[in-house]
Amino acid sequence: MGMVGGGLDAFIGAVHRRAAGFDGEIELVCGCFSASPDKSKATGHALYLPEDRVYTSFQEMIEREKALPEGERMDFLSIVTPNHMHFPPAKMALENGFHVMCDKPMTLNLAEAKELAAIVEKSGLVFGLTHNYTGYPMVKEARDMVRSGKLGKIRKVVVEYPQGWLSKDEEHNDYKQAIWRTDPARSGAAGCMGDIGTHAENLAEYVTGLQIAELCADLTTFVPGRQLDDDGNVLLRFANGAKGVLHASQIANGEENSLKIYVWGELGGIEWHQMEPNTLKYKTQEGQRIIRPNVGSLSASASAHWRLPAGHPEGFFEAFANLYRNFAYAVKAHMEGREADPIYDFPKAADGVRGLAFIDTVIASSQDDSTKWTKFVE
Repeated sequence: MGMVGGGLDAFIGAVHRRAAGFDGEIELVCGCFSASPDKSKATGHALYLPEDRVYTSFQEMIEREKALPEGERMDFLSIVTPNHMHFPPAKMALENGFHVMCDKPMTLNLAEAKELAAIVEKSGLVFGLTHNYTGYPMVKEARDMVRSGKLGKIRKVVVEYPQGWLSKDEEHNDYKQAIWRTDPARSGAAGCMGDIGTHAENLAEYVTGLQIAELCADLTTFVPGRQLDDDGNVLLRFANGAKGVLHASQIANGEENSLKIYVWGELGGIEWHQMEPNTLKYKTQEGQRIIRPNVGSLSASASAHWRLPAGHPEGFFEAFANLYRNFAYAVKAHMEGREADPIYDFPKAADGVRGLAFIDTVIASSQDDSTKWTKFVE
């Protein structure tokens, strides 16, 4: 693996590196970890990389890695930069024969997302997107319960992601994570909805297998002087006729990362909370059952993503690691000229396009007071 972004002072870069190395399938061999050559070199040194594999730009890295003999060069590029720097290195890597794993949202805007998806399709290479919450075993169990018909026809979906960390004007307090996430040039057209609303959208579509067809959105910027939304409420209509509610907020004082999903069908419902990831509730009018990870009692897909005996907690890093492991399996299958096992799934370019289309549709709906419903158009 080569990495773009993820310097020593970046939170998510360390998460990606730990997740990638979790199962022994991936080795970090090179990187351009910062736009600052000194910071990139310092990060490479701290990660025990050879000096000649630590680069000053992603362009230099891709060109020099491509020139190395096969078996010595990196096999794929992991992109962990702010949103505006997802598309350029992803495009160049794919066009030079390297697979790509990219942080979400896939690109800065929908036009870039569509172009990148076309490049992925043309290249035939493996592209992954780190919507990491789909990596939790109990999320896969929830999805499989829906697929099996245990809930019956889905009627209603509620998904919420409240955080409180941007309740104050943190972007003017030298807080790096807040600075770029509230900057349209680096974050894109949406703030809260782009950062965490897309996680909620992706989770809802992943678990239910349904696509959002229309929505009605209300975005707000509560903190004075902030350039992007920090709160949003969205009514959803799904393609099968189900209705839904999605809310995301970064000004919900006291909340941490309280992602939750509720799905109700004709026969029953399920409930999952990200901060209690090993518990899935299955509910009917006769009562409710708590489902916990126990390999053998879960679906084959959920069991394939659970590592420890029952009662041993697995969480954020393990879910992230599941995506990287599954991506590595897909890259290995590509190298060997065979199809990857679909049980080891991960988000792909099509999911990235859906995420950017969601952002655009939400913004258009929120800005148009004359229209109640806005069609979801990719």
